[in-house]
Formats: sequence, C-alpha cells, structure tokens
Amino acid sequence: MTGQTMASKIWQSHVVRQEGAGTDLLYIDLQLLHEVNTPQAFDSLRAAGRNVRRPELTVGTEDHTTPTVLAEDSDPVRRNSRRVMADNCAEFGIPLHRLGQLSQGIVHVIAPELGLVRPGMTIVCCDSHTTTLGAFGALAFGIGTSQVEQVLATQVLMMARPRNMAVTVSGSLPAGTTAKDLALAVITKAGTAAGQGHLVEYRGDTVARLSMEGRMTVCNLAVEMGARAGMVAPDEMTAAYLKGVARVTGADRDRWADLCTDADARFDSELALDASSIGPNVSWGTNPSQCVPIDGQIPDPAELDDPDERAMAERALRYMDLRPGTAMRDIAVDMVFLGSCTNSRIEDLRAAAQVLQGRQVAVDMVIVAGSARVRQQAVAEGLDSVFAAAGADFRPAPGCSMCVALGEDRLAPGRRAASTTNRNFEGRQGAGGRTHLVSPPVAAATAVVGRLAAPDDL
Repeated sequence: MTGQTMASKIWQSHVVRQEGAGTDLLYIDLQLLHEVNTPQAFDSLRAAGRNVRRPELTVGTEDHTTPTVLAEDSDPVRRNSRRVMADNCAEFGIPLHRLGQLSQGIVHVIAPELGLVRPGMTIVCCDSHTTTLGAFGALAFGIGTSQVEQVLATQVLMMARPRNMAVTVSGSLPAGTTAKDLALAVITKAGTAAGQGHLVEYRGDTVARLSMEGRMTVCNLAVEMGARAGMVAPDEMTAAYLKGVARVTGADRDRWADLCTDADARFDSELALDASSIGPNVSWGTNPSQCVPIDGQIPDPAELDDPDERAMAERALRYMDLRPGTAMRDIAVDMVFLGSCTNSRIEDLRAAAQVLQGRQVAVDMVIVAGSARVRQQAVAEGLDSVFAAAGADFRPAPGCSMCVALGEDRLAPGRRAASTTNRNFEGRQGAGGRTHLVSPPVAAATAVVGRLAAPDDL
C-alpha cells in the first residue's frame, strides 16, 4: 500500500461519508467568521428556520471594516456591517472578538494567538487567506457564503477531493531574505495557477528552519498560486508555540508526530527551489507572480513566448505606469504600508523597527498591527517609540486596513505604494492605486529612501 501525504491523512480522518465522483462529506473542527461575507449566510439560516449546529466550534472577529484609529468611525456602512455581525453572533450564541477588546484582530492572526488552531484540524473561514493556518499542520481553507451557511447548520462540508502538491525548498536563505521573499519566489516560479485544486505541503530544511510567523507568511500566500490550502508538517517548533497559548499534553505531541507525509507517499505535482538563489523580491505587475529581485529590472513583455502572459504583462505595465528595463531601485513610491494577514505579526514589526532605528522616513508610512495583542507586545518592546521617532504612523487599532481598502486607509488614484500585503491586483488597495509587494525589511528601507530599496542600501 502506498503511503499517504500529511494532507491526505487529515482529510481521510475527517470524512463523514463518501459521496462518489471524488466528493466527500467532511467534518469541520472550527469555523472562523468576520463581518464581511457572513450576513447572507445568517439570513439564509434564519429564513430556513435552522440553528447553528455547533456554536462552540464557531468564532467571530471584526477585522475587515474596522477603523485603525480609535475615533468613532464616521462611515455608517462600516458601522452597520459590524453591528450586523454582533447581532448575528449574539442571536446564535457565537463568541465574537470585537474592536477594542485585547483578543480582537485579523482573523488569521488571532486564531493562533488564542490557541484555536492545532495540528490535524480542519478549519474553514469566509476568507481565502485562511491558508495561513496550515502553518500549524492544519487543513485550513477559505469557503464561500453558501458554504459558510452549510457549516453553520451542519458542521460538515461537501468538498471535492483535492490533489497533493509538494514545494520543497532546500539550503540557506541569504542574509536579508525573508519568508515573504521565499513565498514570492515560489509563486514567480510556479505561476498563479500552479496550485489550483491542490493541497500544497511546504517542506525541506529551509522551511523547517522558518519561525512559526514565517511559516504562516508562506502558507498565507499559497492561495496566490491558486492552492486550496498550504501546509507545513508540525514539529517541535509548532509544539513550543502552541504550549505558549494553550495546554499541550504528551498525548498531543505523540499524535502530532504522526502527522507527516509517509516516505513512500506520492504527490500529484512537485516543485523544488534552492533557497540560496532567493533574494529580496519585489512585484512590478498586478499579480504576485510578476516579481523580480530588487536588484533586477522591469522585464520586457515582448520577450515572453506565451501570448496570454505577454498580454497580461503589457496590461500590468500600463496600469502600473512602468517601462521595461527600468531598474526596480529607481521606482519612487508615495507611501509604505506595513500590515495585513501576511506581515503584521510581532516578528514583522521587529524587522521593520530594526531598519527604522535611528532613521527618518522620507514618505508616508502606515504600520497596522495584526491584532491588539501584537500591538500591545510591540509597545512593551518599545517598537512604538522607534516608529514614532522615525516619523512612521503606528495606528492604534489593529485590522486589515489598507490591504482591502474597506476602511479609511487606501491608496488614492495614481499613488504608488510599497506594501507587505498579499495582493497587488488593480484597485486592491484603492481604485487606481498601484501596489508593489515587498517584505517588512524592504518596506522599512523603502520608506527611508522614498524609492524601492533594501536595508543594505541604507
């Protein structure tokens, strides 16, 4: 009998019933909710006269439409969005982490902080970057509104059986290269469709050496190459993180040790990268695969053989108002954003503070912590003082902020930003705004120089 991948083991252990034609009814251990994409699910539940099957396995937070300043939100639409979320959670008995509470923040940031994520779990959320939680060896993925309703009502989900993909990264990352750079390099090599229909396991000695924050960043970006989920096998680092946020027993460790891919297991597709070849990456286009090293230049679409890729590159350059052959370091930015579920954890804030220490920003820099706890820790470590001395704006409240441009933080038309977020498509951070995806150290260095820059340039 051929061995199994980690993802297949977790999937099989949660199958309630096989429905045929490659579809299974899957038990869901935890559903996470935020205020966007959920009101319709509750309305449908109410209209059908149904209740929430397992409210204790459902957790909500406010993150997408929350203001990053503590003043009263002047937008009635955003205020109403959060009120509806609060009313729905109260009616159905679902715990909710509200703006102003220490437990509140971006859903993918607070779930590990609160000890809600454990290896071997199945976790869903109405947000595609739920892949983040695969860093703990959980099978975590985003779902649509109708599926949110299905899980609320039944705690199970009908799902097509995915394929398995391995991304193996070996060797040492060069100094100054981060998990964000690794993830962007993988997407650039694989393309934005390589992971479609797949559960991607990130493996290799490079991945094993990443911190839990770094693993979350890598898994967060798995969806940007179309993957259903990204995962890293749990190990001692995983157990040590979880021990800090929840009770971990010897039996837990023994069970987690079995959550690894068998030596003779076969993946449906594989990709391998040499970590030593990866440096700081910066996007030039309008999807995360359109990246080059920061010491590179804007590529010429005319040199692309594939007509579809050539057309996409030409459109991207028009939108970004860039010319082929331009050195990335020559691109001036109007502002810098450090935040989002990709890079808003304490490790990201520390990396930016290290660069900003003793320096001044040349352009606007907005820093938004991923959770109230992250912000509290940053203040305890004095990072807020470093940001203030540098002239950066460290916002008082956590949330998605400029990543999704649903609040007051957004790019004006024609403005250009270096951003630690995960998506750079047209209008993502504001209609007409132009986004370059970067790591936290590059974001900080760029804020100091006013052009795309790495810490070594300072």
